[in-house]
Amino acid sequence: MVSLPPSLDRNTLEAIVREIVLNRFPKPAPELIVSISARHVHLTDEHVKILFGKEQLTKMKDLYQDGFFAAEETVMVVGPRKRMLPTVRILGPTRPETQVELAFTDAISLGIDPPVRESGKLDGSPGCVLVGPKGVVELKKGVIRAERHVHMGQSDAAFYGVKDKDRMKLRVTANGCTTTFENVLVRVGKKIKLEVHLDTDEGNAADLEHASNVELINS
Repeated sequence: MVSLPPSLDRNTLEAIVREIVLNRFPKPAPELIVSISARHVHLTDEHVKILFGKEQLTKMKDLYQDGFFAAEETVMVVGPRKRMLPTVRILGPTRPETQVELAFTDAISLGIDPPVRESGKLDGSPGCVLVGPKGVVELKKGVIRAERHVHMGQSDAAFYGVKDKDRMKLRVTANGCTTTFENVLVRVGKKIKLEVHLDTDEGNAADLEHASNVELINS
C-alpha cells in the first residue's frame, strides 16, 4: 500500500493526475458549424397577427439550433424612397421586439444605414415598413446588421477557454485562400450547439461554400 506524503491529500493528487492525463490525451475539438445567416425578420406575436391575420407562424423547416425554425411566411421590407426587398423570410419563434437583420448590401439596396449590433440591441437603430398579406407595420427602430457571432454551450466554452461576451477569431480556408474574421462575439447558453453565424456578405467574401477548413481561435 502506497502512503501519501503529509502535504498531499487524495483530492490534490487526483487533480494532478487528471491534469496530466488531459495534457497527454487532449479532448478532440468539437464539431464546428459555420452558417450564413441571410437577411431575415423576427416578429412579435402582435405583428404576426397584423401582418398575417393569424396567431402563429407556420414552420417550414427547423434550423440548426433546437427550437428555432424558418417560417413559411415572408414580408416585404420597405425602406426610404420606397426601396424594397420583396420576400424576406420570417424566423421563429416570436420575440419580445420585432427585429430586421440585413447584410450590408441589403441595407444599401434599401437606402438604410443600420448599425452593427448584437441581436436584441435595438436602441438607436433605424426603422422600416413591413408589408404582409393582411396588414402593414411601421417600425420606428429594429433594423440592424447582426455582428458576427458564435453560439456555444458550456462544454464548448470550456474547451476554447472563453466565456459569454468574449471575442474570438474565425479562420476560413477556401481554394487556397485564407480569410480571418476578428471580433467574433461569443454567446454561451444552455442546450446550444456550436455554430458561427456570418452574414451573406461575409460568407461570400470568404468563399465559405467551398471552405476546406474552418477554425475558431481564442484571441
